[in-house]
Amino acid sequence: MPLTEADQRRVEEAEAEAQAPGSSKLLVRSPPDSQKLGSITVMCLILNRTIGSGIFVTPALVLKATNSVGVSLFLWSLGALFGLCGLLVWLELGLSIPKFQPPDQSPESYGAAAEDEIALENVPRSGGEKNYLEYIYKDPRFRTTCMYGLVFVVLGNLAGNSVALGQYVMRAAGDPDNTHAIRGLAIAALTGACLIHGLWRKGGIVLNNVLALIKVLILMAVIVIGFAVAAGASFGNGPVGKAAVKANFDIHKSFQDPNGDVGSYARSIVYIVYSYSGFKQPFYVLSEVSQPKKRFAKATIGTMLLCAVLFILANVAYLCAVPKDRVLEYTDLDMANLFFQDIFGNELAPRVMSGIIALSLFGNIVVMTFTAARVKQEIAKEGILPFSLFFARSTTTPYALLKQKLSSSMETVLEESPATALFLHWVFAVILVAATSSTSPFVAYTVLVLLYAYTLVIMLGFFVATGVLYLRFAKGREWTDSLGFRPWGGPTAAIIYSCTCAFLIVGVFITPSPTSPFSFQSTGIQPYIVPAVGLSTLVIGYCYYLVFAKVIPRLRKKVLIVEREPIIVRQGGSQNGEWVQILEVVEFWWAERQTKET
Repeated sequence: MPLTEADQRRVEEAEAEAQAPGSSKLLVRSPPDSQKLGSITVMCLILNRTIGSGIFVTPALVLKATNSVGVSLFLWSLGALFGLCGLLVWLELGLSIPKFQPPDQSPESYGAAAEDEIALENVPRSGGEKNYLEYIYKDPRFRTTCMYGLVFVVLGNLAGNSVALGQYVMRAAGDPDNTHAIRGLAIAALTGACLIHGLWRKGGIVLNNVLALIKVLILMAVIVIGFAVAAGASFGNGPVGKAAVKANFDIHKSFQDPNGDVGSYARSIVYIVYSYSGFKQPFYVLSEVSQPKKRFAKATIGTMLLCAVLFILANVAYLCAVPKDRVLEYTDLDMANLFFQDIFGNELAPRVMSGIIALSLFGNIVVMTFTAARVKQEIAKEGILPFSLFFARSTTTPYALLKQKLSSSMETVLEESPATALFLHWVFAVILVAATSSTSPFVAYTVLVLLYAYTLVIMLGFFVATGVLYLRFAKGREWTDSLGFRPWGGPTAAIIYSCTCAFLIVGVFITPSPTSPFSFQSTGIQPYIVPAVGLSTLVIGYCYYLVFAKVIPRLRKKVLIVEREPIIVRQGGSQNGEWVQILEVVEFWWAERQTKET
């Protein structure tokens, strides 16, 4: 990254200070321009996380829960609106905070009287909702960080998807009941994803992009095949489309006799919302994105609109080949497998589809591992974890070291990865897989996905969206005058997102009917257990805060001081370039408590 002379001097001073003998400061670099994530990668982060088990498995669950083709399609459309509203809320925050004073606008250069008039710059930072919650709910110190950090460190992984991956691999292999192999494959997938990103950063990014493209093509193939079948085409099992279209899309039957079960509706929406929640992924790595103010909003909004269209068309395509009554008859097959079985009329097609779904699930794990490890690194930078400096560091990847050795590369900044944060991510993902090993793979997947969706998507989403409304109506012009992104409709997106999350937080506690796929009779898990555990994480997080910020300082008679000094520069060295964070100096120490004089 070419820098101005002044920027280069500040970078060198920060590096020299951090690397001085006896220094306890940690230097964490952001990727240089050549390693920044472009718009295509940003789009692929969303696509690879969004297209997964949700669109292949969830349509059958939603149809069984609602007993109505029309209602299930309507809920998927509402889910698309919810996802778009969430994206607009995250864009408003992500491109507006944190705010920094540009180094070329110091008070000394303008005079003391002008200090209050200096414009602060929005410099995007990795971490996603961690940054937003800390900005909104800033008092008392450490409370928000501890409560969010504990939840995300423990639950911020796709352990549920890894179990489902193992299940689909074994289905493809023709041995779906081998639970030990399923758990082993789950751990292997989590391990493989962590190793890929830890050993070779660029390789992990390329893999993510390739898998995203493959999944888009697979979904488009499903859509084309479904509509071809509806038009009368046969792929080996005769023209099954005419009967399915007549059964599912008759205007007098599509909305006939829907279930009036609020608990099932609430859970259906939660699973649909989980499917659309991939929009968060690029926000977790925002400081690694190239020119975020210029390109980020367009790339993410366009991708979410594409996902919405693909998801709704895929649901219609499924129903062009599979009658509703056939879905209701089966308890162990998902929609994608039923779709291919009915169209091709043999047992090979569902096994092939199981392999495709397993590949899709591995894509989910790859992208979540890449982004979640960065969030855990940001959490560690706050000093709230045991061995925080260890987990906050980045290390040069083995691939970069090997490349330098073999090619005598003259690159000044080799690629780095948060290897220790990846290890932390792996540990808790494996713990969750092991903790659910006494249940069937289906129950483990259902519980882990619902727990993730309830806590990290719904519950935290409520606090973020409500916080935006607080900033808009309580802070007023202080907030709206300095926005880096202005969402369409002003606060409308935040209102919709907040109200929907509030309904789901309560609605999931409502007991589904005995015939629901979410009932105790179907899953063997009492419906209130998962949401109760989800809410209890707030209590556990608050207790962690009390121990960390109140009990330990009293016992040590010291307080923790955390300093995070970002070095921001103009990207590309141009006077018109965006302000970006090039590196950060992190330091913690325990200082003597100040006592009041008597």
